[in-house]
Amino acid sequence: MEIAIFRFDGTDIVDKFVSLINPERKIQSFVKNLTGIDEEITRLAPKFHEVAKRIVEITTDCIIVAHNAQFDYRMLKVEFSRLGYEYKRETICTVELSKKLIPDMPSYSLGKLTKSLGIPISKRHRAEGDAHATVKLFKIILNKDADNSIVKKHIRETQQKQVDRKLLSILEPLPKETGVYFFYDKDENPLFVGKSKNIYKRVSQHFSNVNPKAKSLQQKISYVKYELTGSELLALLKENEFIKNLRPKYNSASTKPKFSHGLFTSIDKKGFCTFQIKLVKSQDEKPITTFSSLKSGKSFLAQTVSSYQLCLNKTSLGNGQKSCFNQGLKECYDSCVEDETPEEYNQRVEEAVAKHSFEEKHMLLITKGRNPNEKSLVYIKQGEIVGVGFFELNLQITNLDILERILFPIEHLRDAKHITQHYLRQHPNRVKVVTL
Repeated sequence: MEIAIFRFDGTDIVDKFVSLINPERKIQSFVKNLTGIDEEITRLAPKFHEVAKRIVEITTDCIIVAHNAQFDYRMLKVEFSRLGYEYKRETICTVELSKKLIPDMPSYSLGKLTKSLGIPISKRHRAEGDAHATVKLFKIILNKDADNSIVKKHIRETQQKQVDRKLLSILEPLPKETGVYFFYDKDENPLFVGKSKNIYKRVSQHFSNVNPKAKSLQQKISYVKYELTGSELLALLKENEFIKNLRPKYNSASTKPKFSHGLFTSIDKKGFCTFQIKLVKSQDEKPITTFSSLKSGKSFLAQTVSSYQLCLNKTSLGNGQKSCFNQGLKECYDSCVEDETPEEYNQRVEEAVAKHSFEEKHMLLITKGRNPNEKSLVYIKQGEIVGVGFFELNLQITNLDILERILFPIEHLRDAKHITQHYLRQHPNRVKVVTL
């Protein structure tokens, strides 16, 4: 009567599907009391055959991970068999793994185990809440799996995901740290460039994938190189730079620009500075910051309006009415009804622009290094990202002559600026900004 599936790549949730299901039969009283779901709630929900295709799609090339996995898997197999379809997937049971890797717990029921581990569960006994808690439990299990026995088992023993000895020998020495990795063929041609917070686990996913593109890549790989960065920001920047410069065959989709929309300003007839989220149409346009989609741009603009108490009607989010929605909530300084001067209003706009724009700025972005005695940096000169590098903690990084000698140069400036600005918005507490 309800299903929730989270597609998990070993690091992040990359897709999910949650839906009520019409069971086409009466729901028992104890189930109603346990879950809060009754016939009235499920009456208009889709029937299993209406969601079956989506379930197949989201679980293709995946292993079913569940708490008491055989129960969930059996339920799926039975439902698909009623439709005349043979549903086959491998399974991993978090009950069994928890007993092995987290021993001596008072109980291994999902509710009690997650409580003991400090994992919050919302919507207990509902599919989404229980499935999300299982993802968090599985992350802990993977971290506890010090010798990567789970990954190795499914690389070595799974017939559908069998990897030959050559790939296993390549995988073994790879580090479990943040950096960029490179796949090469026997003629030293670059095949693929990627980045990860755990190179070993990410490469193991490449090696265990069974889709046609992955199988083709596996057959051609002769060796793997890697470069540790310590910082995820540097990994992102270097990955983009290497992809653009090396043009590996299997990175074709990644060579496309990563941004589509930008934040722009203009002055209206009354002298107020306005914000707009618009499509970036040419290389000559200079947005304040850029976004991967219109949706992410609007979300950022809404947060900026709230943080700086700006007027919605002076942005592309406005409704065109005499007074904006925020004015009624007392979150706007009444600039939309002209109780605030353009000078007063524009000062807050300038503060917002200054925070997110690189225009004409000279600064360093300092993040973690590859070891405790090191830091990484991104050097921004006159608003452009010049390069990235590493320095020992005792180095005078404000000495620009020394600084420029230790840098890895960045050529693809627009992509680099977008990547950096996006990272700063997402992780402001991971970066120290030093103004030069």
